[in-house]
Amino acid sequence: MDSEKVWEPSAALKQNAKITAYIDWLKRQRGLDFASYDALWNWSVSEPEKFWASIWDYFEIRSTVPYESVLSGRSMPGAHWFKGARLNYVDQVFRHVSDAHPAIVFRNESGAHEEMSWRELQRQVACLAASLKRMGVRDGDRVVAYLPNIPQTMVAFLATVSLGAIWSACSPDMGQVAVLDRFRQIEPKVMIAVDGYRYTGKAHDRMDLLGDLLKGLPSVEKLILLPYLNPAVDLSRFPNAVAWADQVSGNAALEPHPVAFDHPLWVVYSSGTTGMPKPIVHGHGGIIMEHVKLLVLHNNLGPEDRFHWFSSTGWIMWNCQIGGLLVGSTACIYDGNPGWPDFNTLWRFVGETGVTFFGAGAAFYMSCLKGHVEPNAVADLSHLKSLGSTGSPLPPEGYRWIYDHVRKDIWLTPISGGTDFAGCFVGGVPTLPVHIGEMQCRCLGAKVEAFDEAGKALIDEVGELVCTLPMPSMPLYFWNDPDNKRYFDSYFDMYPGVWRHGDWIRITPRGGAIIYGRSDATINRYGIRMGTSELYRAVEDLPEVLDSLVVDLEYLGRESYMPLFVVLRPGVELGEQLEKTIRDRIRVALSARHVPNEVIQVAEVPRTLSGKKLELPIKKLLLGQPLEKVVNPDSMANPGCLAWYKNFAERLAATTKA
Repeated sequence: MDSEKVWEPSAALKQNAKITAYIDWLKRQRGLDFASYDALWNWSVSEPEKFWASIWDYFEIRSTVPYESVLSGRSMPGAHWFKGARLNYVDQVFRHVSDAHPAIVFRNESGAHEEMSWRELQRQVACLAASLKRMGVRDGDRVVAYLPNIPQTMVAFLATVSLGAIWSACSPDMGQVAVLDRFRQIEPKVMIAVDGYRYTGKAHDRMDLLGDLLKGLPSVEKLILLPYLNPAVDLSRFPNAVAWADQVSGNAALEPHPVAFDHPLWVVYSSGTTGMPKPIVHGHGGIIMEHVKLLVLHNNLGPEDRFHWFSSTGWIMWNCQIGGLLVGSTACIYDGNPGWPDFNTLWRFVGETGVTFFGAGAAFYMSCLKGHVEPNAVADLSHLKSLGSTGSPLPPEGYRWIYDHVRKDIWLTPISGGTDFAGCFVGGVPTLPVHIGEMQCRCLGAKVEAFDEAGKALIDEVGELVCTLPMPSMPLYFWNDPDNKRYFDSYFDMYPGVWRHGDWIRITPRGGAIIYGRSDATINRYGIRMGTSELYRAVEDLPEVLDSLVVDLEYLGRESYMPLFVVLRPGVELGEQLEKTIRDRIRVALSARHVPNEVIQVAEVPRTLSGKKLELPIKKLLLGQPLEKVVNPDSMANPGCLAWYKNFAERLAATTKA
């Protein structure tokens, strides 16, 4: 176990941290005295009604009607929060209107730079909301977006939900099938889209694809078209199309429509690697409560901060990024390839825009490590106080690279949660030390445990990540799932009444947590279970190896077969010596049991649009299931690599039969 303490908060940081102010408030207002974070966390999960009521009061959540009760009952699924309250996400945003700092700072690959004031953001939101209302958009209607990570997307979201309408978005790099699989399920009334986007310095025209999308979405009555590639885009190509600029011109009064606490806010989607994507519905109130708690108490954000979490609009971290507006932070957003023209791009953006909290996927930091990036050589990072990481487990060498190459005194706070509840189960606080390879704590209000197969809670052992108490941001339901069967099967099939998240986790004796990867892609060699991330750590530490994928294929009545696929540096071939080095590294780092049956050089590891390795779909493919039933190419970042794996599966099947 890597347990080296790599960072300790200063006395000043502890004293001025926002969670310290919250603890002081609890003492003054509630008569509660907590000597440690662990004591506070234990109270938050033993008295969830009192904890969440304190969050409501501490953040002065605006409601036109007082709530009658905090929580109807602790059973899952089916818990109902803050019955009777009526509020709107947008009210919580524009309470922070200020001339002291911008609401949004934006840049893209082409060098376009924009700063939008809070008052301009409010004006555009009000105008677009009025336009949507004239189009007939009402409470409960769906408005969908095919937009990149630009200020207009934030305007569109806020305008939509201010009316009580329901938001859903796809990034314009997603293909026709992936978009239709999502949007068809919710039958949108209005679509807001760009004509195209730029990535890696190349223009990608989406006008033809947009036409195909509209043909596949007969419920869409209006298209609001935003020229992003071509200012002179031809609106006449689409019936009932109107120009974005016309919808946000002039002035209007912003009048957010109060809705119930559990009124749908947005529909987000699972990765959709198999079957139709799950359309997950979250509510206004639940998201407000989770995001103010997470961003302020855990991430230490406030109006003085500039918050950038690199994301596309198709990843839940975009929803978290806009959540920064709920707490008055400036949202700093970047549209483009973070590795183009090199992996210094985001560091330069962070330096030049004065970002104080920078978050990205773990894969980004590991790419910087492998690319020998030196952030301080290209950017002034003196404003940067905190780094966040998510998407996949950040290995210990990622921690070390950050502390060796970014700054010794940086607060690194990896988080783990998910699209499923748009929040975090484990994360950090600025008052605890950081240990290599370990997230600092379980989040407040999240009763996270590691369960064995019998449902027994484990400490310092790897088990299933479960949550044994409801949280306000858990899904209201899945769209078009009237009996909640898909919802129940997704989270509650293994442990009745307990949320099973699908990750391996170890809770450390000091209260931290380590995520080991997806529990449904576990290596189970000779009865010894292990998450794949440990093997990746061993293999990808080799300078010759850029990426890897391992699957453990268990055949009934036969010994399992575990191939390891490796992507090597350009010009490097998998010779006998390198293969021996890989095997020896695994044998030493893990055990002889976990040495693969075969090491195979490949051009690419298949990944989702958000960068996750497609372990389970490739496992199913190699176990004989048809390609079209295990993976949706339109949900992938690199679908072109699937042909190789399909051919390999066919060769493997022929060998097995022989």
